[in-house]
Amino acid sequence: MSTLLNALGVSASGLSAQRTRLNATASNIANVQTTRGADGGPYKRLDAVFRTVNGGEGVAGVRVDEVREDQEPPRLSYDPGHPDANGEGYVAMPNVNLVEEMVNMITAQRAYEANASAVDVTKKMARSAIGIAEG
Repeated sequence: MSTLLNALGVSASGLSAQRTRLNATASNIANVQTTRGADGGPYKRLDAVFRTVNGGEGVAGVRVDEVREDQEPPRLSYDPGHPDANGEGYVAMPNVNLVEEMVNMITAQRAYEANASAVDVTKKMARSAIGIAEG
């Protein structure tokens, strides 16, 4: 039974990590045009950093080590009429690539779905094992 619980733990950790990744990606997409954040500069892309975790029996899970700001410089866009334009007419835009974020969102969704499927399979195996033990 502990093997089934370990499998559930691994899948649950994957679900949690992918949910955090999806939240970071959603924030990036929502702020793709945010030129002035709390620090006065453009929004900085967020990236969830994962780390593997070893269980007592060598079973690995995953956890979010940190959600960090991407240190790539902002994109410069020529828009002299924008209120945040510099003296040369350029606006510092977030370092977010919308196409890249959509790919990240799709892969995170698929990983989340794979972990959810693994949870369902593990639950079915546990039910079958209980049925065999009772039978």
